[in-house]
Amino acid sequence: MAEKTDLSSAYRRMHSQNAKTRKRAYKMIQTQKRKRARIES
Repeated sequence: MAEKTDLSSAYRRMHSQNAKTRKRAYKMIQTQKRKRARIES
């Protein structure tokens, strides 16, 4: 089963107790923010 990589799922996963899951979610959020910053500038 593929993992959802949308932003809302990532924010939900930030509350997980599992460190790997939190790290993966944080990485997704940062990637999205970087993309948005590149588009806006």
